[in-house]
Amino acid sequence: MMLRYALQTVRDRKGGFLGAFLALMCAAALITACGTLMETGLRGTIKTERYAAAPVIVSADQNVHQTTVKHKKGKTKIKHKAKPIAERAWLSADDIESRLRKAPGVGAIVPELTFLAQPLTLPGATGDDRPAYGHAWTSAALTPFRLVDGRAPSAAGDLVIDRDLADRAELKPGDRLTVQSTQSPRSYRVTGIAAPAGGALAHQTSLFFSSEEAERLAAHPGKVSAFGVVPDRGTDVADLKQAVAHALDGTTAQVSTGDGRGPVEFLDAAGDRVKLISMGGAMGGTSLLVAILVVVGTFALSVQQRHRELALLRAVAATPKQIRRLLGREALLVGAAAGVIGSLAGIPLGAWLHGRFVEAGAISATLERAVSVFPPFVAIGATLLGAWAAARIAGRRIVRIRPAEALAEARVERDRPAWSRVIAGLVLLVGGIVLVAVLSVLRTEAASTPVTYLAVVVFACAIALLGPFVVRGAAALLTGLLRLTGPSGKLAHANLRGNAARMAAAVTPLALLTGMTCTVLFMQPTLGDAARTQARDGIRANWVLAAQGPGVPAQAARAVRSAEGVEAATEVVRTTVRVGLVKYPAQGVTPEGLTRTWDPDITSGTLKGFGKDSVAISERAADQLGLKPGDTLKFTLGDGTKAELTVRAVYARGLGFGDLTMAHGLVARHVDNPLATMVLVKSDLKNNLKSDLANNRTQKQLTAAVAKFPGVRVLDPAAFDGLEADRQQANAEVNLLAMGLVLAFTAIAVVNTLAMSVSERIREFAMLRLAGATRRQVLRMLRIEALSVLLIGAVLGSGVALAVLTAFSVGITGSAAPAVTPLVYVSVVAVAGLLALVATALPGRAALRPLPVAVATAKE
Repeated sequence: MMLRYALQTVRDRKGGFLGAFLALMCAAALITACGTLMETGLRGTIKTERYAAAPVIVSADQNVHQTTVKHKKGKTKIKHKAKPIAERAWLSADDIESRLRKAPGVGAIVPELTFLAQPLTLPGATGDDRPAYGHAWTSAALTPFRLVDGRAPSAAGDLVIDRDLADRAELKPGDRLTVQSTQSPRSYRVTGIAAPAGGALAHQTSLFFSSEEAERLAAHPGKVSAFGVVPDRGTDVADLKQAVAHALDGTTAQVSTGDGRGPVEFLDAAGDRVKLISMGGAMGGTSLLVAILVVVGTFALSVQQRHRELALLRAVAATPKQIRRLLGREALLVGAAAGVIGSLAGIPLGAWLHGRFVEAGAISATLERAVSVFPPFVAIGATLLGAWAAARIAGRRIVRIRPAEALAEARVERDRPAWSRVIAGLVLLVGGIVLVAVLSVLRTEAASTPVTYLAVVVFACAIALLGPFVVRGAAALLTGLLRLTGPSGKLAHANLRGNAARMAAAVTPLALLTGMTCTVLFMQPTLGDAARTQARDGIRANWVLAAQGPGVPAQAARAVRSAEGVEAATEVVRTTVRVGLVKYPAQGVTPEGLTRTWDPDITSGTLKGFGKDSVAISERAADQLGLKPGDTLKFTLGDGTKAELTVRAVYARGLGFGDLTMAHGLVARHVDNPLATMVLVKSDLKNNLKSDLANNRTQKQLTAAVAKFPGVRVLDPAAFDGLEADRQQANAEVNLLAMGLVLAFTAIAVVNTLAMSVSERIREFAMLRLAGATRRQVLRMLRIEALSVLLIGAVLGSGVALAVLTAFSVGITGSAAPAVTPLVYVSVVAVAGLLALVATALPGRAALRPLPVAVATAKE
């Protein structure tokens, strides 16, 4: 029976349920989109390209491992954890190859070298952002590549390129091509053009060198990046894999077949799995919290609009259980329809979001998107559960009070919300304050980001529950201002005080929109500006060498050191290391003349005597690891090599320069790209001659010194800081894209809630018209109400954002000074105001269209 009544109610009150339907549909679409991102991270395929003809690949372990043993109550628990390393790990060539040759069923063993090899002189090439890798020609059989023109490389200056690159750059055998690899750029003679048997490689460009030259450029003597193993005739791949694994017992080498070969070939795509899972989880979690808040608010407003109807049902003997069942079934009907439509819309939405992440460079295109029925089903289930729970929460009071009270409250709003609501609101307010306090002591971005968004949502929930008190308090403060606007302002003030619960329903999404948008827009600039400030203050150099390509070669730094007037040139190469399982950003710097070019703000210890066995650490790392100068630090370098260094100094500018600083030579030997990110140059000419002419002369001298290195530029620190600002902006755009859907959902909730709030007041407007108010006066009253609600929501949202961003800034940068751009903030408030005015004006004009007499005499 209740299902039939629920269907009839939904059919007769389509407009009343439209707001709830839209909120649930958007929530389902968001959950599905975020779910597809997480599923791609968990189940997405990384297909191999280079290793297509090698059924079995042997590679080094790309993880650092930690095993803990706990003894408790006579029981022993062993936990094993593994975390990925940042660079490619290498295998011992002779040892592994000798073991493989002893394995039964092995037909051929092909060693593989993979290293940086970026073509620089491509006069006829069109834009292409695919990475380029160098290999020895002996590993061409792994794909296989076959010569289609020319001959194989035999001398150090020979080069074979893939046909796709030859077509793009209009190259043919006999032409010359300059390649920037791990050493100084070198001009090679193209001796041949090769093509893979299965068609062009979609995600990389391949360049093949002679074996001796490839070993020189790989810079890992006696090691290989992988072995390709081809089975003997009649040997099954599964049997070969088992035999190879048995032969490699006692080593850390990994054996991969099938789709497992892709992660060995594309290390960045394997790392993107974790990134997608964390991004999808963060977006999905925030979306779910926002959706719960919005949906509960929407259902609460819907139930409030039907208060008289539900009160009459109670008066004619409907039991509380029946009312609960009616509301629940209505919610399930609306939730089912919204969930199905929203989940279907979420699939292309997820594809669009994945595509934008790939275009922005946040994730690799080699990780193929995975789509299944699980995200839509989860979204539909979450929508149904959320709708049912929201209806139960919204209808809690109407089913608990006596029928007579319900009828009385249907005409006049209660003066005081229920105590349970007040207590819950205060608990959430205290919870938000606790989260802000916790945020102020978190020192890493990974730990701070989810707490930041959670704090905003918790504060918004507190505002939703305590909203009537907030609106009444704000109405008291705005009394004088509103009455200055005439009769319309007085009516607006009366509505703020007399219908505080209805107005609070509109304040909540506006506060959430303002608070969340400001937090998303200003969180990354707060971190980025602090890092750039520390880097800017810590660079003592007059000039900075930067490269448009993969980096600055060591030979360019040597050329600059020999230039007239140069006191020191410090090469800087970046990486990531792990202490235990914890990841730390690190850098390698040239020890000679270091204090002339670099000032990390040493707080203890000294950089004197800093060398190959030394490490300087940031205050954050020192606090977390409990280290001081003179202690020994054990850690894992980017390629998995264990290291043990002596702490020489602790510095304050960790955001600008990373948490660990080591000698350049040590880091460069253990990274995929040993080229310098920048070279800091200290010159005495700029200090001695205070004129633009002297500065230009110095820059010309340095430019001449690096003229033979394509793409290397000489910049002053201000220009280099501008490049860093551009990179920071690109990273901020990725984060904004990640949270943009949540902000869009919140904006829709603002419009939805305000439109619902205004559209149900058609009888109130008719009574005002019959009492003598003109159409213009009623619309003016609505505008004043909208602006008042906007002011309250913007102030609350801004206060929440300021508190959260300040705590974030204190924890990450040590300074209570978040980076807030006034123009951006004003734009946020202006957009919120435009949404509020449009969402109020359009339904308001529609509500004023019927004749007042017809509305007043119509049946409710």
